Amino acid sequence: MSAVEALKAARAAGVELALDGDDLVLIAASAPPAAVLDALSRYKAKIVSLLRPGRDGWSAEDWQVFFDERAGVIELDGGLSCPETEAQAFACCVVEWLKRNPERSPAGRCLGCGDREHAHDPLLPYGTELNGHVWLHSRCWPAWYAARKDRAVSALAAMGINAPVGRPMKPEEQPKHPPSGVTRELRTAKNQFAFQRQMKGG
Repeated sequence: MSAVEALKAARAAGVELALDGDDLVLIAASAPPAAVLDALSRYKAKIVSLLRPGRDGWSAEDWQVFFDERAGVIELDGGLSCPETEAQAFACCVVEWLKRNPERSPAGRCLGCGDREHAHDPLLPYGTELNGHVWLHSRCWPAWYAARKDRAVSALAAMGINAPVGRPMKPEEQPKHPPSGVTRELRTAKNQFAFQRQMKGG
């Protein structure tokens, strides 16, 4: 059993967990099973870190609630199977993580390859006005964005939110119910890339 599994077992047993400094506070209508108490004790330090908000302001508990809410909305609206529902809910989590963990870089040098701007290969800002931008050549954007998504997947997995096992999602199966205030990072990048191609006559 892991800390994430211990946390899920506690929830399943009707135990609500809260933090009091570095201590766990357990709230339950009745005494939790001994196995649950043992697991919470064994993984206490890790569970405390999971319940503490991260740099983006959300704890692992918050991310689990967000995933469950998205899955519920998607299932209700779309009538999809469980794997498809979970795949779309996970994709929503990835988008939300990207929004809550923006990257920034100074202008004048590509964050992807480290090279400067050239007349035939300008640097473009990718991001939002609110969160700031990174500067990239259009050819460097796909690899940078793929690496960003990989970091999101790893961060979510560390909090117990895992990508469904099975075939990868096709582009048309990407989330149809994006989270509220969804990031414009991807849309902005695509628009800028299309604009550059148009300017070059592509």
